[in-house]
Amino acid sequence: MADNRIRVAVVGASGYTGGELVRLLLEHPRVELAFLSAERAAGAAVGAVHPWLRNHPRAAGLTLRPLAELAQAGPVDIAFGCLPTGTLPERLPLIAENAKRVLNLGGDFRLRDAEQIRTHYPRTAAHPPLEEFAYYIPELSPVVPDSRFVSLPGCMAVSTIYALHPLFAGPEPLVADRVIVDAKTGSTGGGRGSGEPPAERTGNFRVHKLYGHRHAPEIRQALADLSGASVDLRFSTHSLDVARGIMVTAYSELRDGVTALDVKRAYARAYVGRPFVRVRPAPKAPQDFPMLKAVVGSNVAEVALAVRDGQCVTVAALDNLIKGAAGQAIQAMNLISGFAETAGLPTTAVSP
Repeated sequence: MADNRIRVAVVGASGYTGGELVRLLLEHPRVELAFLSAERAAGAAVGAVHPWLRNHPRAAGLTLRPLAELAQAGPVDIAFGCLPTGTLPERLPLIAENAKRVLNLGGDFRLRDAEQIRTHYPRTAAHPPLEEFAYYIPELSPVVPDSRFVSLPGCMAVSTIYALHPLFAGPEPLVADRVIVDAKTGSTGGGRGSGEPPAERTGNFRVHKLYGHRHAPEIRQALADLSGASVDLRFSTHSLDVARGIMVTAYSELRDGVTALDVKRAYARAYVGRPFVRVRPAPKAPQDFPMLKAVVGSNVAEVALAVRDGQCVTVAALDNLIKGAAGQAIQAMNLISGFAETAGLPTTAVSP
């Protein structure tokens, strides 16, 4: 560790998530970017692949390299996995040989149920991990993991977990088991390799997946781990005509005797002292609720709730590339490394 900084590698640095991770790490005071990998873009300057990075002084001279050259960079303290789904399992042994810890932003090792893994991550099922991956949500997991391998939540999964967790976190759930979630996501959620033509997304709003989204079992698993709740989740997703951002709306029914004040107190308790999850105070007008313009460009998730006639509606919004991916990973890195949780992470949005 030179100059009290840690050496990190970004594996899969040519995609949207990898590029955003590089952008944030360039601003981090305790990080040395030791290695950036990309297979098809190997040999290219990082500013050529991500033009929005080419004027950063610390980006000068940074070049993308094949993963096979990781050993030449020397040991790294943390390797961030930003590879497309199904790609990491085969590459994990090489990464593990050269990194003290692996933080995975991809979905390959989030689920534990073998049948669910075969359904949603078939290539992962054929390559079990060298060691078990700890699933880690910085605000909600009870302890900072000391595991060598750590998986971080998916963007729509963590948005939904922020919206729902306080309802199930107490000694008794505040709502009935059945919850309906409507999640909407921007185009970067599909990755840089998405084959969707811009003409079909622009000026449009459409269904993405009504049933069977791979984040649904992840949400159920996380809520069960955190609270013991078995949630009957109905999870549907839609595609927004925006580059970034996720908006989740969750509908549930209060249990007998539960009041609006009980719900408000549960959300206040769940997120008190959490710098990156902000509960909106008693929204009255539409602009008081979470919205993309308030979070895109930041590592902040906004959460709000409305209760009426025994019905509860909770809303969460975040930037899928930052709080839902790269920023969340840096937040985890900060906590695992003993840095300030907020180091290198933005809290204000970008607008218009």
